[in-house]
Amino acid sequence: MALSIIGAGFGRTGTDSLKTALEMLGVGKCYHMHEVMLRQDRVDNWRAIARGETPDWDMIFQGYGATVDWPAAFYWRELSAYFPDAKILLSVRDAGRWYDSMEKTIFTTLRKTKDLESLGLRLIRDKVFAGNIDDRDHVIDSYQRNIADVQATFPPERLLTYETGSGWDPICKFLDVPVPEDAYPHKNQSNEFHQKIDTLNKIREEKRD
Repeated sequence: MALSIIGAGFGRTGTDSLKTALEMLGVGKCYHMHEVMLRQDRVDNWRAIARGETPDWDMIFQGYGATVDWPAAFYWRELSAYFPDAKILLSVRDAGRWYDSMEKTIFTTLRKTKDLESLGLRLIRDKVFAGNIDDRDHVIDSYQRNIADVQATFPPERLLTYETGSGWDPICKFLDVPVPEDAYPHKNQSNEFHQKIDTLNKIREEKRD
């Protein structure tokens, strides 16, 4: 199965909700950072990619029809070239609110990380934000520059810029599918983030044992 949808939006732009929404629309399983954290082999694969090793995209996304969130979102250029028929989904939200959410969740977690080779540090901190997650202006500039780069790269027929909170209509129109009767999902609010991370880490540790 080749990817039919590639998410190019940063984490904390409603990607967990998008994952659920896309699966509800029948695109197949959707890859997300949660998928990585559940399995050590996936963590190891992405660490190798972050070090510059050549990725096997077919192997990484085997069984998945879509991907959103980091780590894959950082590689939207490579993935869009490798899967030329895939549509690009750029999730966005107000830059200030996005930054506040990052501070409450991902950045807090990264600053506590003791594993210096963690995927969060090596990919998100060092690559996405060029090693600097403490300068608000720099972080927001990185976020806005990614949006501009994605929008400048793809034609309208291949790209949807999806504003978080817009519900089903833009996505269903973009994918040419009916609007579901069920409400659009709302997942992983900031106050749920750390509990979810703890749960995922426990599951991975149990699988190691």
